[in-house]
Amino acid sequence: MMASDPDYEVGLIEELMPSLRKLIVVERVLDHVHSIESDEKERISQEAKNKGDPAAVDLLIKAITKEPHSPGWFRAFVDALENSGLKSAADHILEKIKPEDETANEYGVKLIQILFPSLVEMKTDDVCMHCFSCGLLSQDDKEQIEATIKNQGNRGGARDLLKAIVRSQPNWYSTFLSVLQQTGHRDLYELIGGSPDCDKLGSMENLCSFKDEPAGCDVSMEDSQTAAGGGESMECMEYSEAGDSQDGDLCQGASVDSRPQPNSMELSQTDGTDLQAAPRGPERAHIVLRNYQMDVARPALEGKNIIICLPTGSGKTRVAVYITKTHLDGRRAEGRAGKVVVLVNKVPLVEQHYSAEFLPFLKHTYKVERVSGDSQQKISFTQIVKRNDVIICTAQILENYLERSNSGEDEGVNLSDLTLMVIDECHHTQKGGVYNHIMMRYLKQKHKNLRLKKEQKQLVPLPQILGLTASPGVGEATRMKQAEEHILRICANLDASSIMTSSLANYRKDPRTKLVTIEDRKQDPFGDVIKKIMNAIHNHAELSPTCELGSQNYEQWVVQKERTATTEEDHKVRVCAEHLRRYNEGLNLSNTIRMRDSFTFLNKNHEEDLKKKSPEEEHVIQMTKTERFLFLLFDENKQELQGLSDMPQYENDSLTKLRINILQEFSRRDKARGIIFTKTRLSAIALTQWTQENPKFADIGVKASYVIGGGDQSVVKPMTAAEQKDVLKKFGSGDVNLLIATSVAEEGLDIPACNIVIQYGHLTNEIGMIQARGRGRAEDSSFILIEVKNAWVAEKECVNDYRIDMMNKAIDKIRTLPQADYNRKMEELQYQSIMEERVRMSKKKKKDIKDADPSDVKFTCRGCSKPVCTGEDIQVIEDVHRVNVTPEFSELYHQTENTSLRERCLDYETNGFISCKQCGQRWGSMMYFKGIDCPSLHVKNFVVTVGEKKISKCNRWKDLAVKFSPFDYAEHARRMADSSDDDDI
Repeated sequence: MMASDPDYEVGLIEELMPSLRKLIVVERVLDHVHSIESDEKERISQEAKNKGDPAAVDLLIKAITKEPHSPGWFRAFVDALENSGLKSAADHILEKIKPEDETANEYGVKLIQILFPSLVEMKTDDVCMHCFSCGLLSQDDKEQIEATIKNQGNRGGARDLLKAIVRSQPNWYSTFLSVLQQTGHRDLYELIGGSPDCDKLGSMENLCSFKDEPAGCDVSMEDSQTAAGGGESMECMEYSEAGDSQDGDLCQGASVDSRPQPNSMELSQTDGTDLQAAPRGPERAHIVLRNYQMDVARPALEGKNIIICLPTGSGKTRVAVYITKTHLDGRRAEGRAGKVVVLVNKVPLVEQHYSAEFLPFLKHTYKVERVSGDSQQKISFTQIVKRNDVIICTAQILENYLERSNSGEDEGVNLSDLTLMVIDECHHTQKGGVYNHIMMRYLKQKHKNLRLKKEQKQLVPLPQILGLTASPGVGEATRMKQAEEHILRICANLDASSIMTSSLANYRKDPRTKLVTIEDRKQDPFGDVIKKIMNAIHNHAELSPTCELGSQNYEQWVVQKERTATTEEDHKVRVCAEHLRRYNEGLNLSNTIRMRDSFTFLNKNHEEDLKKKSPEEEHVIQMTKTERFLFLLFDENKQELQGLSDMPQYENDSLTKLRINILQEFSRRDKARGIIFTKTRLSAIALTQWTQENPKFADIGVKASYVIGGGDQSVVKPMTAAEQKDVLKKFGSGDVNLLIATSVAEEGLDIPACNIVIQYGHLTNEIGMIQARGRGRAEDSSFILIEVKNAWVAEKECVNDYRIDMMNKAIDKIRTLPQADYNRKMEELQYQSIMEERVRMSKKKKKDIKDADPSDVKFTCRGCSKPVCTGEDIQVIEDVHRVNVTPEFSELYHQTENTSLRERCLDYETNGFISCKQCGQRWGSMMYFKGIDCPSLHVKNFVVTVGEKKISKCNRWKDLAVKFSPFDYAEHARRMADSSDDDDI
């Protein structure tokens, strides 16, 4: 590890001079060194031309290490080496190369030197292209080799190629073997160490076979090389770096990473979490925990409430299954019934925990069932709880039935019916969350029990609590004390007697982290056209933005303008603001994905807007002067935008860096499995298409698919739980090896161990970063952050690292608290939470009393300010859907198909959009509820006036303090029957 002491750094470089003289190509490095004056660069360059690189390296190093040292000089020099394609030299300086490996690596280089006469007969063009795709050659190398082929012929190019590859990246030897195989050089492949038993060219899988190993073992490329041959054979080594020399020698002193075959496959058990103990399969009766898993489980096995905090992939769910089984077995042995509920916060996790974890281990002795919003059970949740021993469900379902029992309106469920409650992703047990609502009921009853105990009355039994999380986070904390308070509050909310964690240093290694910076476009004609359109809109609407177009600040500014204009019924500014938001998104997309994808987004929205103004019905929808101006403005620039979108020379640098890293990471591994996190659903889909259309990715076996969230959105069709499950199944089997996902995949979902995790211009908080990084839990994993313009990835990473460090220190400090002090703090925080809840409920009751009369609430169209209805016309279905079924309302809208809405298989389904007949503004969706068409309104599409006051921000119905009447199905059905001429009704 390099130190920050300049004297140490200079001494280290001087010590490595013999190797650096052979590894560094001076002309290439000079282009990336900015601390040396131009005249001195010229002198060094001339030395390289006259006397060769070894002599010029001495001058270069002397200039680099000359005092005074500027801040960051050492890191800048390492970056210059890496950016020059001289990773071997950089790794030497960073002390990543073990001294004892130098001799072994030299042996590999010598082997290539000995076989040089045969190797130069290769088809250099093909080999060069494949080596470049695999990251063995830099762009400079490739161009030099191509020039040599042109001037000196195939053999001359081969000499340059062999000199270049040995100074490239780690794993150069095994990767070069693969290249020879893929390019049809079977004889050369076998000559330098490839297995003669390989029947299929182009595949490294046949170099070794682990068919006899336990199912699910993760075998890295390095292990494959080891297994291919015996202890002494060449293929058992994986070569890392090598250098160059000027006299025909390829390298004198490159290093090697020689890895023996593991004696145990203990760390390669998989079920989506590779550290979990038992092998997967349909018949699993025994659970064996590792030592660290047993350590964190022990208090729960004694019946205590705890939080288990372990990294993603360390087997938290398996520990929960073990605790569940032990809990049920213990109660059964005592002649008492046990009832376990497992709570999750996402629908896909219900099926995942059921089929992959709890059912396989418990089905032989206990009844296990799962329930979610997607379930189709014919009996109530109450009956499911009564009939089963273990119930896995979304937390909201349990909360609904706890409330039913509390209100007495229906047969519900009580906490006293349960004996163990497992809460997955328990860091969500905070204010406002459904987990916290459930636990607040628990805490209230707990403190009532204290009073009952004093009064010597019978206590109400409460379940044991087990919380699971990879990271509790630090909330809004900026100081250690605040971080401790945040974590203690979560512990108090879960009534945890302790938070259990463990070091996994002996079981897993953290992935290598790399931050990839980008360069701004020298020219951005596509973005310039979008900005020209935006400035024309600014002039038309008389708007003067004070921030950079495409920035987050601009987005916030234009949203505020749109909100104000809506309240003031300034349709000119409102419509312009809507279009500005769209163009701003187009700018952001062109910085993230291809320009053609950005153009497709803008063009699709343009066509949809035109379609709203040109419905199939005979009636005419008015088009304002401003709308006509906006349509014409896009049409005038459409052809230019489309033409520019197909010019690759203007693409963003982020996409280029993403392509390079995918090629490098997949090429250097025999079995690569990666995941790319991106910010939006649109970018996930576009990146998948981009990957699938790139032939270079296909050449190295990249098979991409995307997984996005399931919430309804009008822009991108969501994925159903079944679609998500299908993609993840293919990812697990290898049919897909590159998953491109939104943040939906950061938390919880059962995603097999990856060895490549890329955060592409998207980094959330410290919890999301820990969970994303935890996806890269396979051996030799990489965690790569790629910058995107205006995404501030580097800054966010720095903040998150600080917050993670603060969180870990806070947990350690909490764990060292004397139990009496800890218990006292828990009691204090719990009473505080109960009092806060009482205040909240008191305010809610007062607010309910002050709720506006529905007759005082008026809704007008957001698009044209046409009066639509009053609150008296609104009715509520199942406490969720606000509908207007009055005959007068039916005359005001027209209905269109919505292909992005999914049919619901419950009591209702959604059939399409409803929009204003006058201006085409979308109002909501058409529900088909128990045989009746019910127009369901989305409040964000209206301007709401309560009394004389217009509400500027009303995006959700819960933002509106109005109690609407419930939907009277029988009355409406009777009215429809009376008005119908059909005798059959």
